[in-house]
Amino acid sequence: MVRVYVSTVLDAGADAVWQRIRDFNGLPQWHPGIADSRIENGDAPDKVGCVRNFHTRDGGRIREKLLALSDFEYSCTYSILESPMGVDNYTATLKLTPVTDGGRTFAEWSAEFDCDEKRERELSELIGGQVFQGGFDALKKHFRASR
Repeated sequence: MVRVYVSTVLDAGADAVWQRIRDFNGLPQWHPGIADSRIENGDAPDKVGCVRNFHTRDGGRIREKLLALSDFEYSCTYSILESPMGVDNYTATLKLTPVTDGGRTFAEWSAEFDCDEKRERELSELIGGQVFQGGFDALKKHFRASR
């Protein structure tokens, strides 16, 4: 099993960051690598069990299932159902923690998955760098601009 973990501190309060990222169907509004997204079967985007079907900017299609969503803990957990990446048993969690000193937010995004042993490093760098860090960089830019 491969584990990927990325964290950062955002210069905005946890409530504001959570408002930006909470919508399970809202990736295209804040993540630069996502072109479009829709929730299947007309489900609400905060219903545990809903499935988002989205395209990356490079044309890949991914389907993910929402496993948990907590407004109290500022966290969501999801699994990949279909992806061109070649991962199995993929589960990820995006979690925010308020930093009371300065009204900032500690954000962490982690994933565990299985893949071909020869691709472990490549997929770890892709998921940790382009997906997780790419999303955090976009959030940093957004909150810097909104000051």
